[in-house]
Amino acid sequence: MTGDVVNLRQFRKQKARTEKDKAADQNRISFGRTKTEKQLTKALNDKAGKALDQGKRETPADPDGGKQAPHPPENQ
Repeated sequence: MTGDVVNLRQFRKQKARTEKDKAADQNRISFGRTKTEKQLTKALNDKAGKALDQGKRETPADPDGGKQAPHPPENQ
């Protein structure tokens, strides 16, 4: 009923290699794009943003619709 004997030093090294490989894969995804791919992604994001902005409704900034009451002159 005894478990297998494991060399902890080798186990730690293998675990560190696995973690390093995972980080490298993530970095390849994040940073491993060509200039053309980056420009294409930026262009698509800009186009989507413009399309989204076109669908927005314009609301007045002032609650009274931009009409302001005249201010009484100040007495000096």
